[in-house]
Amino acid sequence: MEKARYIRQSTNQQSNLRQLAKAHPDEKLFIDIISGSIPFKERPQGKLLIDAVETGEVNYIRFHAIDRAGRNTINVLQTLQYFYDKGVIVKIDNLGLESMINGKANPVFNLITTILSELSSLEKTSLLERQAEGILQAKLRGGVYKGRVKDTKDTPEETLSKHKRVVKAIKSNPTLSLRQIAKLASDSDYKVSANTVKKVKELLNNLT
Repeated sequence: MEKARYIRQSTNQQSNLRQLAKAHPDEKLFIDIISGSIPFKERPQGKLLIDAVETGEVNYIRFHAIDRAGRNTINVLQTLQYFYDKGVIVKIDNLGLESMINGKANPVFNLITTILSELSSLEKTSLLERQAEGILQAKLRGGVYKGRVKDTKDTPEETLSKHKRVVKAIKSNPTLSLRQIAKLASDSDYKVSANTVKKVKELLNNLT
């Protein structure tokens, strides 16, 4: 049985370590850096995974959580149905559930994933509504909504949150040089410079 793991993160700044926590060496990785609102079949790595399913290369797929497949209930359910029709078993790690048991659909999996997909979709809708409300209030106050001001500096908290991997590397390896920590914290999806490590280190020192 050929296995695959699908990972999605919205930006390069986000860490995918949590999604890789249960990864196995025999799994082929498909990693998209893309918004969850984009349908699965329209994502670059999503397309490649579907191609692998079509050719019989993959028949078992793991997701860390159901929202990695999407944030639109219909799209998520269509994706899961496609995999089921192709005889592909889907496992959601944080639920510990597989889509099929002994070759038959798992009703518990179908129920839980449908509910969670709907909740994820509602959460996204609620966020958009709050953004629209904020824009309207800004206009009513006589201002013009311009979004985030260009070159606006992050707060210390935002900087530390953005570079969680650097924070972890600093705390775990306090004797390493800035360059060594930068190298330790970086990977193909997340690059960090020695200057950034220095900035994070200074912020941590100021908080202690």
